[in-house]
Amino acid sequence: MTTPSAAPRIAIVGAGPGGLTCARVLQRNGVDATVYDLAPGPDAGNQGGTLDLHEEDGQAALKEAGLLEEFTRLARPEGQEMRQFDTADGTLRFHHRPDDDQFTAPEIDRGRLRDLLLDSLAPGTVHWGRRLKSVEGPDDGPRRLHFADGSVVRADLVIGADGAWSTVRRVLSPAVPEHIGINFLEAWFDDVETAHRSVADLVGQGSAMAADGERCLFAQRNSGGHIRVYIIQPGPADWLTRAGLTSQDTEQIRTLLLDRYQGWAPGLRRLITDNDGPYIHRPLHALPVPHTWQTNPSVTLLGDAAHLMPPLGVGVNLAMLDAAELAVALASHDTIADAIRAYEKVMVPRSQERQTALDGAAAGLLSNEPFDPGQGDAR
Repeated sequence: MTTPSAAPRIAIVGAGPGGLTCARVLQRNGVDATVYDLAPGPDAGNQGGTLDLHEEDGQAALKEAGLLEEFTRLARPEGQEMRQFDTADGTLRFHHRPDDDQFTAPEIDRGRLRDLLLDSLAPGTVHWGRRLKSVEGPDDGPRRLHFADGSVVRADLVIGADGAWSTVRRVLSPAVPEHIGINFLEAWFDDVETAHRSVADLVGQGSAMAADGERCLFAQRNSGGHIRVYIIQPGPADWLTRAGLTSQDTEQIRTLLLDRYQGWAPGLRRLITDNDGPYIHRPLHALPVPHTWQTNPSVTLLGDAAHLMPPLGVGVNLAMLDAAELAVALASHDTIADAIRAYEKVMVPRSQERQTALDGAAAGLLSNEPFDPGQGDAR
């Protein structure tokens, strides 16, 4: 790859699975890159729930990164278990038990995946505490990245891996995520084998759900004795404010939820009432369909920055596949512009196909069909 300078200056914005995968595959192919992330450090904040990585995309990306064997050691194939319950009496309607050798979409905690990717990078690759304010400069580069701390970084290529509310996206597209009319409340259960035995038995080793077409509960086993529950309801993004509540009003929210889930089986209602700590409000957003832009020789996007979709088991897998394919294109083409064209020629139609398939699928979040809310990037 040739650029105005001997070594291309590649800036990846966002240290999520997509950004880190891109950096790893680039480095593995002898191409340097620097990752900038707004978090103060690798252990800051909640890393999110568990992810199922599919053979055809997430695992394919890890293979390109040379990390598939380590992922296999860390992943939880038993997490592919899926249970579906009747809302009224709590009876088990469907139960998928994975075979011992099934590795189609094993689960891994998002934090463990991030650590796997971080540990594979050259020291100093990720610069923490760097909140991007804007990207400036001519289309043919170099670009100037302006950060909130006043620093300015120049780059021949800026890769937007900065999630749903991407700052890099603004260079290429005026599109902004729109609320899809569905909201999650996330609830946590800790030390479940001891403190929440009935919840642990209900959920099993993977996921459990129940829905009645208007509301849904989706519970997900994490490692370390943790379970996350997503309480899923239709409504405006500001429904808590309209109810006169904030996310810290735990008891009042619990009372409201018990009323909304009236008539549901007592065992399922424990997923609402017995959680440890406050609820986390997560209104769901998606980018317009299709989301396209004119190819630019110095800026491109991957993952949610390019194609934010409803959380139906696609997001992180596509982000990692995007990242691996972009990195391979950069390593194998003569110029950055050629690499971006080759990458977007595949990535944009693929994401449009997935977006179209999921367009209007928000109602599916309230049906009794399996999905994986852990896939979405809430950054």
